[in-house]
Amino acid sequence: MSDFVLEKASVIAQRPTKKIYRDGDTLVKLFNQEYSPSDVLNEALNISRVAETGLPIPKLKEVTKIDGQWAIIAEYIEGVPLSQLIRENPEKKTGYLTRFVELQKVIHTKRSVLLTKHHDKMTRKLNLADLDGTTRYELLTRLDSMPRHNKVCHGDFCPSNVIVTPDDEMYVIDWAHATQGNASADAARTYLVFCLNDERELADEYLDLFAGELDTGHSERHYIQKWLPIVAASQSVKAIAAEKNLLSSWLSVVEYE
Repeated sequence: MSDFVLEKASVIAQRPTKKIYRDGDTLVKLFNQEYSPSDVLNEALNISRVAETGLPIPKLKEVTKIDGQWAIIAEYIEGVPLSQLIRENPEKKTGYLTRFVELQKVIHTKRSVLLTKHHDKMTRKLNLADLDGTTRYELLTRLDSMPRHNKVCHGDFCPSNVIVTPDDEMYVIDWAHATQGNASADAARTYLVFCLNDERELADEYLDLFAGELDTGHSERHYIQKWLPIVAASQSVKAIAAEKNLLSSWLSVVEYE
């Protein structure tokens, strides 16, 4: 992709380590120099592997460098984030959340044996987290006790990562954190994202819907909750000051089994 095209493109989102541009039917995610090349290539590889499952995701077009910066170029999906629809149509919240959960469960029916294993990723994260020795040991022990599944997990499944098209179809974006693993761990991560966004009411309704659709009911909710301190410790590696109190509370009040 030429610099000329990028100059004509519109910035549609900006993060500390990347800018996202739109140029017609093309989306360009441009990473700054701080972003690891291996992380860029891994994200592109995740997109390719997940696309092979048939899930509704934007097509990967190219991985390249623009002015010395790594870029992922993909199909632009015309539509609005599900988070925006929920915010603008509160009376339809439950219906939107129900579709959101149904889509996540479809993702969990897929398999991609070459994706990173969730257990391995969580082990690395727990060893990187700023934890005292006892807490680290307890969390690693809990992680090892969890069943090791091989379901496709998005890793950051939230309404802002679901695009709803004018035809009311849903596409899932941002597969940087995709793994193969336990669906309940993925649900715990989604619950955490809601809470970190100060959307506790949505978080609780989401959890009710996710657990309520399973025959195990209450026990499934408890199972998801057992993952919460693990995903909280994993998130703490980012060392975001605004998240510290919530994440610490999840680590301190949980009774280890």
